[in-house]
Amino acid sequence: MRALTIKPGEPNSVRLDDIDEPPATFGGLLIRTLALGVCATDRDLIAGEVGEAPQFNDRLVIGHESYGEVIEAPTDSGFKTGDRIVGIVRQPDPEPCPSCTAGEWDMCSNGHFSEHGIKRLHGFGSERFRIAPEFAVKVDAGLGDLGVLLEPASIVAKAWDHIERIGHRFRSWHPQRVLIVGAGPIGVLAALLGKQRGCEVHVFDRNIDGPKPPLIRDLGARFHSGRLDGLRSLRPDIVVECTGVAEVVADAITAAGPNGSVCLLGICGSHTRPFNLGAFNDKLMMENNVVFGAVNANRTHFEMAHDALVQADRQWLARIITRRVPLAHFGEALTKKPGDIKVVIDFAA
Repeated sequence: MRALTIKPGEPNSVRLDDIDEPPATFGGLLIRTLALGVCATDRDLIAGEVGEAPQFNDRLVIGHESYGEVIEAPTDSGFKTGDRIVGIVRQPDPEPCPSCTAGEWDMCSNGHFSEHGIKRLHGFGSERFRIAPEFAVKVDAGLGDLGVLLEPASIVAKAWDHIERIGHRFRSWHPQRVLIVGAGPIGVLAALLGKQRGCEVHVFDRNIDGPKPPLIRDLGARFHSGRLDGLRSLRPDIVVECTGVAEVVADAITAAGPNGSVCLLGICGSHTRPFNLGAFNDKLMMENNVVFGAVNANRTHFEMAHDALVQADRQWLARIITRRVPLAHFGEALTKKPGDIKVVIDFAA
């Protein structure tokens, strides 16, 4: 069967390989891949910046934003042939830390977890894959291939879960205004969950053309561009930073209002900028602010994300996917183009 593979650590080693069928030891569910989302992590993998192949393998099957159809399922699994599913990306440590033991493997404290398509586990970028039932999430049939948005939505659901847990540190917490920084797929989905919570949502992005501004406005949110530091008068209760651009992150942190929470969802890497640590300290201390990071998601967050997608307007949700590329032309999907929000590789084409 065909699969997208890389040699971790070797830039531009991605290719469409012919590989063996997945053995039953990989999981009781056999899945036919229908669609695969592409994100910045995939591009980092292809650039050789991250990634680790499974033991005794030189190459890694990439792809962690899955959507597929059950071909084969154990009778006691809770799944049946024809069910649509998404695979959970992270797997707990074989010798679980306390978080992994509690089912919160996204909060693994010892770093010995594995991740499909990223770290020590083959991903979902093959025509068929196997997964254990406990790491598969059933998708409402009415979502169709919009189910491929479930994995990125799970990241956002975790962010909101933690924002709310932190917010309830004081009894009078009733957030009204949210600032989302970055209108990529994570930012757009973060705005969706903010609107579903009844918040006044503002989205900042440098793109003033293309599909992003009308998509945000049609959600009922306000779209902003220009300079982020010009939005400090908003004094948002919640800031969700989704770009990972160092200078933007610094401005996002200082944009929060009193008692505000700032959630960081982007990776800056080696990008740096001068930063006034003293002013940062004083703002957090004097205004009771919180800045925290979030990554990955556990089953609870996948289920929260699924509920959010089911509640969303399907026509609006479909506009997040701006390009669908057949597997045979996968290279087109891996190259970012102007106007892209979410690009999907269509395995069913």
